[in-house]
Amino acid sequence: MVDLSKIPDDLPIPQDDGAARHLVGMTLPRLSLLATNGKQIDLGSFKDFLVIYCYPMTGQPNVALPDGWDQIPGARGCTPQSCSFRDHYQELKALKAEVIGLSVQTTDYQKEMVERLHLPFPVVSDVAFKFQKALNLPTFEAAGMTLLKRLSIIAKGGKIVTVHYPIFPSDSDPPWVIDYLKNHL
Repeated sequence: MVDLSKIPDDLPIPQDDGAARHLVGMTLPRLSLLATNGKQIDLGSFKDFLVIYCYPMTGQPNVALPDGWDQIPGARGCTPQSCSFRDHYQELKALKAEVIGLSVQTTDYQKEMVERLHLPFPVVSDVAFKFQKALNLPTFEAAGMTLLKRLSIIAKGGKIVTVHYPIFPSDSDPPWVIDYLKNHL
């Protein structure tokens, strides 16, 4: 079976297609999404820094990834990205940033990942694509599914101040976010 915690060396590198350029300066929508901690989280309600890392989908142990997954630029690496946010969580908290993961999988699907990886922050489900549609987040198709392209949003007081896109490799995302926060506090 595939080791989800490792990023293969031969993955195609995603290119900036401009699909996230419109996000900086936008206001986060005031909508609540169900989180893995059982709460409804209003992503537009945070006053300090909020980091929302959006990812396509996490694999599950002993379940094959969709055919061709590793050939889709930017698709592979959701588990390493989540683990990297977990490993940098205390540093992000010290920079007064809240962290939330977001995908279009169901909350039950996400709970398995949060428990398995011991994530100390909530992951929210945008299964109805409300957040994606409100911000026109970039998506792609794989195995009959519409999935989010990997990107991270940093917002302050509900307004998007920067976006990390494209992200490669996926586990480099939290260090990029930390560098941004240290330079913009």
